[in-house]
Amino acid sequence: MIRPYLKVTKPGIIMGNLISVAGGFFMAARGDVDWSLMWATLIGLSLVVASGCAVNNCIDRDIDARMRRTQNRVTVTGELPVRTALVYGLVLGVLGFGLLVWFTNAVAAGFAAFGYAVYVGFYSLWLKRASVYGTLVGSLSGAVPPVVGYCAVTGQFDAGAAILLLMFSLWQMPHSYAIAIFRYEDYAAANIPVLPVAQGVAKARRQIVLYIALFCLVTALLPLSGYTGLTFMTVACATSLWWLVMAFNGYRRGAEELGWARRVFVLSIVTITAISVTMALDFRTGPEVLLVINL
Repeated sequence: MIRPYLKVTKPGIIMGNLISVAGGFFMAARGDVDWSLMWATLIGLSLVVASGCAVNNCIDRDIDARMRRTQNRVTVTGELPVRTALVYGLVLGVLGFGLLVWFTNAVAAGFAAFGYAVYVGFYSLWLKRASVYGTLVGSLSGAVPPVVGYCAVTGQFDAGAAILLLMFSLWQMPHSYAIAIFRYEDYAAANIPVLPVAQGVAKARRQIVLYIALFCLVTALLPLSGYTGLTFMTVACATSLWWLVMAFNGYRRGAEELGWARRVFVLSIVTITAISVTMALDFRTGPEVLLVINL
């Protein structure tokens, strides 16, 4: 049966990461695309992400059983035995890292390994259950895919890669906090100390506004640094400011909390998808590079 093996890898997360990987790759390629490198990067990182998701499902099976939205995961229901899921996940990881090491470069493969270690080790095994800062640490792993795509082309960590890492990390925070608000009961039942549960929804609401505002500013660094053009600036400003306005709507008198959080979540997906697609299409072809750190 293929279905449980597919479900344990969380295909929705893989697809979302594919878009951001492609965005980073095409922005760095600046029109000169090595298609074999692109496919190796996309497939390799997809396998790595699939591996991390499968292993995460094995680690989280106890808390998943207490959350309504996750209680039907295959590692909880027994549709896929935990040992089988773990071995399957590790095999996917070996294949994915093998592709990245063989076809890309040390910087891209190193960032993929960094993201994997943060997600599986620091986040899943430790901080998700132990600290309100788990979301912050986990945001680093969520920001790795576009950096891997970018570094697969450039072979170095430069200003563009640094902006992508910071930009996507900042995006993860309000996105995750919005989920935690409209899934509050699930997280509380599983005793996961996300910010709304541990320190209150009011504080989470303030943090959402703050992180979106910072995201708006950092996103503008790509066109200001010469990596993207006017179209990207227009799309980035329109979507991120729309997202920010939606976040401020949470302070309106009579605003319905769960509905507001869902709208913030949906708009976060719209924003990051639009930005990823636009930076893939509206790259600059000039030589502008502000900072290079050779690894």
